[in-house]
Amino acid sequence: MTIWLDGALRDADSAKVSVFDHGLTVGDGVFETLKAEHGRCFGLTRHLDRLTRSARGLGLPDPDHDEVRRACAAVLAANPVPLGRLRITYTGGLSPLGSDRGDGPPTLVVAVTEATRRPDTTAAVTVDWVRNERGAVAGLKTTSYAENVVALAAAARAGASEALLANTVGRLCEGTGSNVFVVLDGELHTPPLASGCLAGITRALVLEWTGAKETDLPFEALRQAEEIFLTSSLRDVQAVVRLDERELGDGRPGPVTAEAMHVFDERAADDLDP
Repeated sequence: MTIWLDGALRDADSAKVSVFDHGLTVGDGVFETLKAEHGRCFGLTRHLDRLTRSARGLGLPDPDHDEVRRACAAVLAANPVPLGRLRITYTGGLSPLGSDRGDGPPTLVVAVTEATRRPDTTAAVTVDWVRNERGAVAGLKTTSYAENVVALAAAARAGASEALLANTVGRLCEGTGSNVFVVLDGELHTPPLASGCLAGITRALVLEWTGAKETDLPFEALRQAEEIFLTSSLRDVQAVVRLDERELGDGRPGPVTAEAMHVFDERAADDLDP
C-alpha cells in the first residue's frame, strides 16, 4: 500500500506518524471517508467542505483543498482498486502530551483500502448510549471515535452491522457511522441536524433527490416505522430489515427504500461530484 503523508507518497512501512501527534494522544483530528471506484472518488467537493467545517469546529487551520485533491488522486493512482474506501485524516500534529495543541503544522494522511459492495439489506440494534447534541464536537466528524467503537461492537455481538442512538433528550439521532431514515405513514423522514447527527454527504443527497423531510422524531419512531434505511459513503442507501428483534417487511427493501436506492444509484452515476 502507498500512502500520502505530509506532502509525499510513501510506502506503508515508511509512513510513520509521531507518537506525539495530537490525533493519537487525544483524538484531536478530523477525517472523511469517501467511496472510490476505478480511481475516481465520489462527492469529493462536499467531503472537502465538510472536512473544513469539522477542522474549524476544532480550531484547526483550514486544510488546503488543492493539496488534499492532489493527495487523493496520487493515492488512487498508486493503489488501483475497483472499489475502495478512501480516508482523509487531518490532525493537530506534533503537540505536547495533554490537551494543549502545539504550534507545528497539522498532519495530513490519505490512504485507501479495497472495499466490497455492501449488501442491499442489513440488521441494526438500538443502544442505551446517547449522542450529546449540545457537545463541543456535535455534528463534527472527528477522530474521537471511541463511543462509536463501543456501540458498534455491541451491534456486532447482536448480529447487526449498525447501532442506532438517541440524543440526550430522547430524540432519534443517527447510527455510529450512518444517518437513519424512517418511513412513517408512507412518508420519508430523517432527523434534523439539530438532533446532533452528522451532516452526512449521502444524507444530504438523499434529501435533495427524494424529497424526504427533516423531522424531529422521538426515538420510539423506530418502533413505528414501516421502513428504515441507513445512508453513508460506503453504504449508499441500505435497507434495515431487522431492528433488534423486530423483522421489517419480508426481508427485502420496502417500496420507499427501493425507490430511494434506485434514485441514488441513478443520480450518483450521472455525476461523481454532485
